[in-house]
Amino acid sequence: MITGLAVALVAPTLARAHKVQLPEHFNPVAVQTGRTDWLPGEIHVVPDEFHLFLMGQDGAAIRYGVGVGRKGLYESGIFTVARKAKWPWWRPTPAMIRREPGKYSKYKNGMKGGPNNPLGARALYLYDANGRDTYLRIHGTNAPSTIGTAVSNGCARLTNEHIKDLYDRVQIGARVSLHPKVLTA
Repeated sequence: MITGLAVALVAPTLARAHKVQLPEHFNPVAVQTGRTDWLPGEIHVVPDEFHLFLMGQDGAAIRYGVGVGRKGLYESGIFTVARKAKWPWWRPTPAMIRREPGKYSKYKNGMKGGPNNPLGARALYLYDANGRDTYLRIHGTNAPSTIGTAVSNGCARLTNEHIKDLYDRVQIGARVSLHPKVLTA
């Protein structure tokens, strides 16, 4: 259990830091979830709501808007943040290249971090219970209009400003629950 969030959570004041105006419910806000089974320091992604919750004490959380994996690519489960990176390097997975070679094959050798990189400003790397990289990430995006949609290749994405805030609050070893999709649309 991560206990670094013993202090009260205060939502960031980043709601209008980017050029795209998000619907209000996708901006970071301190909320009371009522979920005392969600422990401090944990991250919970609820894909049907397009929300990520960073948990504090007694059900308190900061709620962020996210984009999630598109149909057939979202993977639910329990993971661990095993690595974090600022302006991360990125390479599409072989599956991404097979699905969309015209879009991804030119990046088969990778892409250095920066404003045009699909992982955005920060990335949290999700590993499975056996300590293996799942290639799932919670990361930024240079396409903030995709928040609130199911468009990614499986990762959860936040605006670059919002991932910078989340990144600073999350510890290595944090438990991440990508909850199952219930809605089929």
